[in-house]
Amino acid sequence: MNASPSRAIPSWTVGDITVHRIDETALPPQTGPWLLPGATPGIVGEQDWLHPDFADQDGILRLSSHSFAFEVGGTRVLADTGIGNGKTRANPAWHDLRTGYLDRLTAAGFPPDSIDLVVLTHLHTDHVGWNTHEVDGAWVPTFPRARYLTSRTEREFWAGYDMDEPRAQMFRDSVVPIEEAGLLDLVDLPAEGTEVIPGLRLLPTPGHTPGHLALRLTSHGRSALITGDCVHHPVQFAHPAISSCVDIDPGQAEATRRALLASLAGTDTLLLGTHFPPPTAGRVTGHGAGYRLSPVPASPH
Repeated sequence: MNASPSRAIPSWTVGDITVHRIDETALPPQTGPWLLPGATPGIVGEQDWLHPDFADQDGILRLSSHSFAFEVGGTRVLADTGIGNGKTRANPAWHDLRTGYLDRLTAAGFPPDSIDLVVLTHLHTDHVGWNTHEVDGAWVPTFPRARYLTSRTEREFWAGYDMDEPRAQMFRDSVVPIEEAGLLDLVDLPAEGTEVIPGLRLLPTPGHTPGHLALRLTSHGRSALITGDCVHHPVQFAHPAISSCVDIDPGQAEATRRALLASLAGTDTLLLGTHFPPPTAGRVTGHGAGYRLSPVPASPH
């Protein structure tokens, strides 16, 4: 998805908030079987509504890496920062990327030096990459005016984790530099979440990682929820028990997913998937013994 930055930026309106999808790259077909091994072609094929947008005719899932940018009450926010350019990664699909992500962010009206707040749903490689970019051989904050926010539980978990070298490298190039710059803030999230600014609440959604959070936007009676990785793909609406191979606590992740989907089903809340391919967003509706995503098409920016 290394598209021209002049391409229209998809967006959705939530009250007086406009949420823009900032595309980084489409993930390769082998991502689905690796990430969600329980989503076999047979299981995917049983859900006709997944085709053609969310899965191909052979039952292979479509997945994407992107961020969401929006403004709430004058605060300009970026939700997650993708994989990043030029970084050494063990996953070949993430290694040494050269995408037009920052150009698309700027085209959406959010140049890097205008961002006030970066919310990190969790500290995995494909959600923190654009925290930094390379300048004269050093990794420096991409959003120098912003506060970077994640949950205290999340950072403390990884501080005590026995990391392999690829993960340690990711922290060195994408997390530690923002800490050393004094830009990372850690928030405590009670069960009901925390409103960090009026209209933006961070909700604890643990399981994928211990401190994973989702973002809830509200404006003029409308609401939206940005998932992060508590839901990776719409197939998990139909089968919430399908877990990710990188879930720290699969049982907790499933319980979180079931509670979240039940709370959203039949409501007007717009759900925006952090790895969902276009159309990316929709509303949760009941479907058989589970749920489905009823897409809400984006409008061009």
